[in-house]
Amino acid sequence: MITRSEHPVIRPSWRCRTCGIAWPCSAAKLRLLGEYRDDRPALLIHLASLQQEAARDLAALDPSNPPANLTDRFVDWARVR
Repeated sequence: MITRSEHPVIRPSWRCRTCGIAWPCSAAKLRLLGEYRDDRPALLIHLASLQQEAARDLAALDPSNPPANLTDRFVDWARVR
């Protein structure tokens, strides 16, 4: 059972199962920051890997309209400012 606090991804659409917006949603970002609070480089590597998976999945869903650059959505928000 999924709780409202989990905000997991639905693949291959890469939408949040809980709130329906593009994943990672705000709640998922906060959860990821908490999980990786002591290892930001590992978080960035994890997110870059997910970005590549999302790019493949989204391109397969609509081959005539490949996804735009997903870096802002998956990686840039997690960089140290």
